Amino acid sequence: MGDIYDVIIIGSGPAGNTAAIYTARADLKTLVIEGWQPGGQLTTTTEVENFPGFKDGIQGPQLMNEMREQAKRFGTEYITKDITKVDFSSRPFKIYAGDEEFQSKSVIIATGAKPRRLGIPSEEKLWGKGVSACATCDGFFFKGKTVAVIGGGDAAMEEGIFMTKFCPKVYIVNRSEQFRASDIMLDRAKANEKIEILTNKVIDEILGENNVTGLRLKDTQSDKTSELKVDGMFLAIGHIPVTDLFEGQIDMEKGFIVHKTHTMTNVEGVFAAGDVVDYRYRQAITAAGMGCEASIDVERWLAV
Repeated sequence: MGDIYDVIIIGSGPAGNTAAIYTARADLKTLVIEGWQPGGQLTTTTEVENFPGFKDGIQGPQLMNEMREQAKRFGTEYITKDITKVDFSSRPFKIYAGDEEFQSKSVIIATGAKPRRLGIPSEEKLWGKGVSACATCDGFFFKGKTVAVIGGGDAAMEEGIFMTKFCPKVYIVNRSEQFRASDIMLDRAKANEKIEILTNKVIDEILGENNVTGLRLKDTQSDKTSELKVDGMFLAIGHIPVTDLFEGQIDMEKGFIVHKTHTMTNVEGVFAAGDVVDYRYRQAITAAGMGCEASIDVERWLAV
């Protein structure tokens, strides 16, 4: 345990890094605890085209690294560790990474979200053996093979389009005929000759023993099953907030942290920003904006 920080930021996605830029620039002693995936979900995203300031787009990992370096320029400290426990019962707040303890006058929770899974046994058995939630991470291993992307949002379309760089055939499997994807992303997927979109289908079983050999699909209208031969499957069915650590410490609703006053939680001095709060918009720019809000709220709260 070292000095007491003015603010500890848990998480290093757009919300966490933006908050760090603001708090450090305000001359607050700032520590960012990055977690298992520094940079958050954007490190698994290829081209980011809708973040202002990059007219030609920017790679997700590059954007996160630029934010990180900007925060470090103003004096932010970064530690790549997993948080194992928090204690918000008294101030200074205590944050634990194993046996290591960090103390802070305030905290900004920006832990983001993690991929939602199907919850079937074969998914767990074949995870990392053809089942993945990150095409950017694992796509290269499927070069020349056939894969399926599960989902109907922008992420599914992006993953599917990305995989056509490696695969001659990509299926996008959606549970209905309605898509959550934006028109521009859906149109891009439909226009790609390597992509075939299957609707009204859900995954009944992932086939294979030591690696994925296919999928058993169930028709949501007729309940009939069919088999689809693929060598891999990528999940793009949404994310759930990473808030397990804070159960019983702060107020939450359906896993999402609830703001009480502006970006402050029900615990005085504990703030939250990004996908741990935002179940509606879930964009990099809205997460960054909320990170800015939280940092300003922290600065004003500490000044009282």
